[in-house]
Amino acid sequence: MVIYIGADHRGFKLKETLKNYLSGEGYAVVDLGNDKYDKADDYPDFAAKVAEKVSVDSNENRGILICGAGVGVDVVANKFRGVRSVLALSEEQVTASRNDDDANIISIAADFVDEEKVKKMVDIWLKTPFSGEERHKRRLQKISEIEKGQA
Repeated sequence: MVIYIGADHRGFKLKETLKNYLSGEGYAVVDLGNDKYDKADDYPDFAAKVAEKVSVDSNENRGILICGAGVGVDVVANKFRGVRSVLALSEEQVTASRNDDDANIISIAADFVDEEKVKKMVDIWLKTPFSGEERHKRRLQKISEIEKGQA
């Protein structure tokens, strides 16, 4: 598994912390930017880069996106075929996002969570497998059909 990570200026510090933490835990992390703090950067640029990489192999690749509220990067990521991004709010919710929805990107609100909570949520999200239950697979298939119908 490769973890692609990206953030705008509001998420930059947390991205750097998470990147170092995950690398130290033995994960392969690819930083897609920004590579420096730039108050004038825009979250869609980094969200699109990460989502594009995840969409290439949405069953194996994972992504972490960070901006101030988390919503912007989440919206952008979910525009890509095969991407299932979750806006991380709690440990229980990120567990369900993997177990039920096989989420492959986690979007984080840097302005509303502390580093320790984020580390814990990301750990849970990375270690929770998709249940593979028939009802969940059926629902994901319906999402795929919706995506195929889009221009």
